[in-house]
Amino acid sequence: MARKIHIHPTHPQERLLKQAAEVLRDDGLLILPTDSVYGLSCRMTARDGQERLHRVRRDEPRHFLTLMCADLSSLASLARVDNQAFRLLRQLTPGPFTFILQASKEIPRRILDPKRRTIGLRIPDHPVPQGLIAQLGEPIMSATLTDPGLDVPLGDPDDLFDRYGAQVDLMLDAGACGTEPTTVIDLSGEEPVLIRRGRGDVSRIFPED
Repeated sequence: MARKIHIHPTHPQERLLKQAAEVLRDDGLLILPTDSVYGLSCRMTARDGQERLHRVRRDEPRHFLTLMCADLSSLASLARVDNQAFRLLRQLTPGPFTFILQASKEIPRRILDPKRRTIGLRIPDHPVPQGLIAQLGEPIMSATLTDPGLDVPLGDPDDLFDRYGAQVDLMLDAGACGTEPTTVIDLSGEEPVLIRRGRGDVSRIFPED
């Protein structure tokens, strides 16, 4: 069974972030809050962590994953970002949005879409993942914590720990979280394409019918 650490949602304790960063450095798998839902996270280079992440979610090994970045500068180093994409990114980040972009050579091939060579990238507007990224000194690989047995992700940390605690190394409990995943926007082509309408308002960019 994993450890569960209660961490402050707006002013996360540095010593607890350091503990979580050490778990990631040891190629561990952890549960953490974001500005959308609780997620599963591991290091970008953690092959075993990635395999465990897919086992917990009970999804396909090629299900696309997301890298959480500290800021636009970090994101731009991991992907090809043209002027149009940059303007949209600047408008919507940080926030509950995932952007599909052509990956740079800095990203391991095994976490890319094998056909399109794309990757999901996001800049979370939440102090806990931001603090953890700062402690680790690199982007964190992440995916929504859910599985085929759920209609929507769980938002209560106790429920999450009961369901998934035996399969991870650490949970950062920052209280109740949302149950609506990020909005996903594909910026890998000539024009932005809305892939999933989730948390985050994009009505000015993609008006609802």
